[in-house]
Amino acid sequence: MAAQRTSAPSTAAPALPILGGKKSSYRERVADALRAALIAGELRPGEVYSAPTLAARFGVSATPVREAMLDLAKEGLVDTVPNKGFRVTAVSEKQLDEYTHIRALIEIPTVVALARTADPVSLEALRPAAREIVQAAVSADLIAYVEADTRFHLGLLALAGNAHLVEVVGDLRKRSRLYGLTALAEAGRLLASAEEHLELLDALTARDEKAVHEVMTRHIGHVRGLWAAR
Repeated sequence: MAAQRTSAPSTAAPALPILGGKKSSYRERVADALRAALIAGELRPGEVYSAPTLAARFGVSATPVREAMLDLAKEGLVDTVPNKGFRVTAVSEKQLDEYTHIRALIEIPTVVALARTADPVSLEALRPAAREIVQAAVSADLIAYVEADTRFHLGLLALAGNAHLVEVVGDLRKRSRLYGLTALAEAGRLLASAEEHLELLDALTARDEKAVHEVMTRHIGHVRGLWAAR
């Protein structure tokens, strides 16, 4: 969903993202965009947001926003506040460290193995998403950045053929917080991280396992490094 972040909300609902290559309901796609805003730190922990306020901010109607936030409440990402709205749940530094550790244990060896097994055509099919990440970094659109980043990484992991693995990593990504993205985007430093996705694809298509391992290790390290600063 292309959210209205620096101008007045549009009266027409904008195009919403379809993550992971799956067809989603409008409610699911609103939830995807709200998750992205939460991960990027545009929705802050402890703050209470009403459905009408979020609807105006994202240029959509209040009903799908309210329904999507109820979905996020079931996932533990927000708490309902009667007669007021939804409060974003806080995530501790220890929790973030644990999520990142698990992701590294799962994602790095899985993606390195893809250098041996992945079909080159399937890898190239991910290049448009990698380019979207770069474009979002250039335009400092953090929600679009997180959306495209999710689509790229879950799509890449899906090439390993283990749907449960993709589900686990997807859940860990939802629970992460990347509060440092705003400062990086404002300083023009997000582009280097974005271009790592293209670098990773090049290493995969070259069947260079050492390079894939190096890029993935550096890239996941940003979660608790460059992307984490509050």
